[in-house]
This record gives sequence, C-alpha cells and structure tokens, in this order.
Amino acid sequence: MLIMIQQVENRQKTVAMHTLGCRLNFSETGSIAQGFVERGYQVVDFGVPADVVFLNTCTVTDGADSTCRNLIRKAAESSPEGKIVVAGCYAQMEAKKIEAMSGVDLILGTTEKFKVFDYLDEEVQNQVQIDKTNEFWGASTTTADSHTRAFLKIQDGCNYVCSFCIIPQARGRSRTITVANAIEESKKLISNGYKEVVLTGVNIGEYENTSGERLSSLVGEVLQLEGLERLRLSSVEPNTITDELLDVLVASPKAMDHFHIPLQSGDDQILKSMRRKYNSAFYLSVINKIKERFPMASIGADIIAGYPGETEEQFQNTYKLLEASGVTHFHVFPFSKRQNTTAAKLPDQIQSGVKKERVNKLIKLGERKLQQMCEKMLGESSEVLFETQDKEGYWTGYTSNYLQIKVKSDSHLKNQIRRVYCTRLHMQKLYGEIIY
Repeated sequence: MLIMIQQVENRQKTVAMHTLGCRLNFSETGSIAQGFVERGYQVVDFGVPADVVFLNTCTVTDGADSTCRNLIRKAAESSPEGKIVVAGCYAQMEAKKIEAMSGVDLILGTTEKFKVFDYLDEEVQNQVQIDKTNEFWGASTTTADSHTRAFLKIQDGCNYVCSFCIIPQARGRSRTITVANAIEESKKLISNGYKEVVLTGVNIGEYENTSGERLSSLVGEVLQLEGLERLRLSSVEPNTITDELLDVLVASPKAMDHFHIPLQSGDDQILKSMRRKYNSAFYLSVINKIKERFPMASIGADIIAGYPGETEEQFQNTYKLLEASGVTHFHVFPFSKRQNTTAAKLPDQIQSGVKKERVNKLIKLGERKLQQMCEKMLGESSEVLFETQDKEGYWTGYTSNYLQIKVKSDSHLKNQIRRVYCTRLHMQKLYGEIIY
C-alpha cells in the first residue's frame, strides 16, 4: 500500500489547455502553458483527463460565448477530478454565468489569468478573481505550444469606443510592451527555433499613441534580428496604417505580404454609427497603398452583416466595396448584440434570417475572391513554412501571402521553409512541388 501511495505522489501532474479567439489569446496561452511546464506539469490534449484544465476564452460574439459554455461542460466531463479554470474575456464579462455552471473551480479575468498559479496554490474552490487594472502582462508563444509560428504580444486593450464592441470593457485601456523588451522577447523566440514571428495585440496600430515609441521602429528592429526569417503583423486598424510603416515592411524580404485590415462595413453611414475612424474611400486608399507595395499581397478583413438599421442598399455598398477591393480573406460575422454597448440599444435591429442571408452572400463572395487569388499563384513559386502532415503524406504550410499549400513528401518538413512551385488548385487549396 505504501508503494502505491508513493507512485501516486510521484506521478507527473497534467494540464490541458484550450484557446478561443484571437492570436493575442494564443500568445497568452503560450506563456501560461510554459508556466505550467516550469512547475512540473505535462501539457496534454484538451479532452484528455487532466489535473488542471485551463480555458482561455473569447467574448467577441454570442457565438463565442456559446462555444465557451460548451467547452466548459466538455472540460468538466473529461476531467471530473481535475480543477477547471475559466479565464480571459468571457470570464471577465460573464463571471456570474460561469459561476453558476457545475464543475468550475476558478474564474480569472483578463489580467488575473496571469496569476493562475497563485490561486491554484491556495487550494480553494469556486474562486472568482476579476480585476480591471491596466498592468501590461507580456506574452508569447513558447516551446510548451505546438505552434510553428510564434505570436508575440506587443499591445493589449483598446481606447476606441466602437459602438458594437465589448473588447475594451473586457481588456481595458491600451497598454504596450517597450521596444527594447519586444526585441528581447523576439530574440528568445528565435533562439527557441521559431522562424516566423507574428506581432499581435488588440489594437497594435495604437502602439505609438500608447507607448510614445514608433511601431515602425519596433517592426524595423525586429526585422533586423539575425535568425528571423519571416514577420507578420496581426490585425491593424486602417486609420493606423502609415506610409512609414509600409515602407519599413516593403524594405525587408522578411516581411510577409499578408495583412489583416478590419473593414466592418463598406457603407459610410453605418461606419459613422459604428464610430469607426475612417470612411469607405479611406479604407480603399489604404488597400491600394498596400497593393502598390505588395502586388501579390493577400488582405483579410472583418465584416459585420446586419448592423442595426442596415438597409439592403447599405449592405450592397459593403458587397460592392469588397468585390472591387483587394480583400481576399473574408471574416464575416452576423451582428451580435453585446451587453452594455451602444449598438445593442439601437432601434431597427435586423432579423436573424436577414443577417444569415447577408452573411452567406459575403461568404460566397469571399470564397470566389480567394479562389481568384489562388489561381494567380498557379505557375508561380513561393517560400512556404510547413506545419503539419496528414495521413496521406501531404505536408501543409503557408505561402508568404498566407495561402495554404500542400506538398507530398517523405521528409520531415515541420518548421522548415522550402521554395514550392504551385502546380494545381483544388477546393481553394494549392498543391505544389518542392523546388529546393
């Protein structure tokens, strides 16, 4: 019996982690995962019984909230004897709803999640820790993650007051890492073997207004680091895209020709009601500036369909703008009423059926534009960073302009960059052959 007790005591503790939402969340989960590893935990797949299950949540839409609740239930079912930790934006905004769910031991807001080990050590159940301080907690992908690309958090929070958005309430006001610290963190990522770094945040275009240091300077210094092979930026608001930033990017072969520039609507009246900081003409001018410098750039955009009061004509303005623009990757959402936002209280809320119809129309347009972008790549070659291999022996990776491509190879290509010739296209996925 004593031997059995000793075996139990010596068993390595396990943690299962799951992340919802943006790249910022993934960078934060990476840092927290590393903290678990340093404390002797083994990271296991979500759904496998674990001593601790850590959920880093999102609350950007009703759909995200629903997904969070489903994951909490799954976590409780898969690890009935484990501690269930629900953290992040959904925890920040809906702590009472989570507290009412069975099986949850610890609820941590967007800043308190970085103190998870302090609370776990207390061995107290049913804790709720929600703090609204504006302290900046650094985060980045770590070796405890399975990601090939490394996400580095350079900014958090947002000072904007967009009518539809709850994230400033969940994340707080804008705050940043220093350029010097960003360089040091980037060096660590490179030394850990990451070839591609993605600079991420809630609103990284506000970096200079928050920190007093230029985003272009930070980007330029990261691009000069020895060992870095690829750099991407996460979502950047169109009103913060400067010629200076674009010039720094185009000057370096390490900067990838892929951008994410949120649109939300292509109608000026809707944009004004949303309290966005640009109009449709300005948005198009930004896209054109990017395409002038990066002719083969792919551009992603967030789009909201069915904003309160949106007429068919206004929807068509969005559709036509997207059809005529260089946007290739559509991220379409039906308008979601978020508690305590201005847009949730507006009259003329759009019926769900109309929203669904408009979403589907935009998705189909996006599929057509992505198909056209992929067709342009046929007969061309591109550097590809490979990530995973399927059962049929195909390795999947992404081109510099973020198009998925598959190559059949017996070699181990994970985290390897190869030049690939694009030979065919099937179901919006490119297939190719390795040149070298």
